[in-house]
Amino acid sequence: MNSYWQPDIETAAPDTLRAMQLQALRRTLAQAAQSPYYGELFRRLNFSPEQIRTRDDLRRLPFTTKDDLRGHFPYGFLAVPKAETIRLHCSSGTTGNPTVIFHNRHDLDSWANLVARSMYCAGARPDDVFQNICGYGLFTGGLGFQYGAERLGALTIPAGAGNSRRQIKLMQEFGTTVIHAIPSYLPRLREVFTELGLAPAKDTRLRVILSGAEPYTEETRRRLEAMFAPAKVFNSFGLTEMNGPGVAFECDCQNGLHVWEDAYLTEIVNPDTLEPVPDGELGELVFTSLDRQAMPILRYRTRDLTRFLTGPCPCGRTHRRLDRITGRSDDMFIIKGCNVFPMQIEQVLMRIPQAASDYLIVLETLGDNDELILQVEAHPEWFNGDFSKLEHVRQRIVREIHDEVLVTPIVQLVEPGSLPRAEGKAKRVDDRRRNGKTDF
Repeated sequence: MNSYWQPDIETAAPDTLRAMQLQALRRTLAQAAQSPYYGELFRRLNFSPEQIRTRDDLRRLPFTTKDDLRGHFPYGFLAVPKAETIRLHCSSGTTGNPTVIFHNRHDLDSWANLVARSMYCAGARPDDVFQNICGYGLFTGGLGFQYGAERLGALTIPAGAGNSRRQIKLMQEFGTTVIHAIPSYLPRLREVFTELGLAPAKDTRLRVILSGAEPYTEETRRRLEAMFAPAKVFNSFGLTEMNGPGVAFECDCQNGLHVWEDAYLTEIVNPDTLEPVPDGELGELVFTSLDRQAMPILRYRTRDLTRFLTGPCPCGRTHRRLDRITGRSDDMFIIKGCNVFPMQIEQVLMRIPQAASDYLIVLETLGDNDELILQVEAHPEWFNGDFSKLEHVRQRIVREIHDEVLVTPIVQLVEPGSLPRAEGKAKRVDDRRRNGKTDF
């Protein structure tokens, strides 16, 4: 059997999947007990893996958090001898200990299979030419997709991040058909196509765009697909603590992300009560790894907010589907007494054609009041000196943002390309308030 299309697993009956998960969960708990952190936790709770009779029994254990991982840095969660590990990845945190994840050979092999499965799910095939427009190194998106694409059998171009002119040249020279890039970079790439007098549709063979690492709205997806038509954009979800990319992926139906249940046990809980929520209700994602040996993680709170989608997927895969991530429980900010998620603001902006794709939310204390200042790049076609038209656009943004979040923003339309660009994840919120501390 190949590693990128496994119908006996991907289309397994729900009862078969549950039994598979329970067996894998017992193995994972026994492996986790070998780590200093979980070994001590199990002893303190008088817990043993043999006590697990159903998947729900896992709720007897507490959640694992990012603070737990940082607090036991670097080897507190390692469940195999260090000599058996062959790679680590870690978060890009700039203060304190990063979260570090160790892999042995089995883990990397399993991860490559999951990414290959995910790419095939979205329409990539062994005869494709895959260009990875993503940073390599400690960030998981580079090597994660690299090894997955190789496992799929595609010709791979490890282009790395940035240098848009070279990216386009590579696409043309080698006939790239599939790319992977973060969503905030894609509009810049399209701008460079225009600067060169080129268009993706006539000057490349691009047909599939895999995009993740940052949450983005359905409105953003539609805008990106218009930029790169006829290529389709597929949502990808992953996190370093659960390997990286390949945790959940859209199929060609584009109606939710199939979370690979043979490798992950997924819960969605109320972020305040930490109790499970019914299917279809928004909550916080919690993952337990089921096929990792070097560093299994149990009940990890991701802080990502989503819901389980109900009903079968027309593609025939039976693994449960997640809705796209709507934000994080820890990226919500409160201003003028209102709870606001950055994704709510993006959703509004992507409906306004005169607004380009880059924006920055600045929270700042002006006088005695905290204000939401929204800096939005105007689309180049509209930033032409006709300020009466721009004022009309600015007023529309003010009105529609207020209708969405119940806060009246100070909107500043700025010149195209004037907001800071980053090769990594886009910075969307800059909290400059006297008591502010958030910078995401």
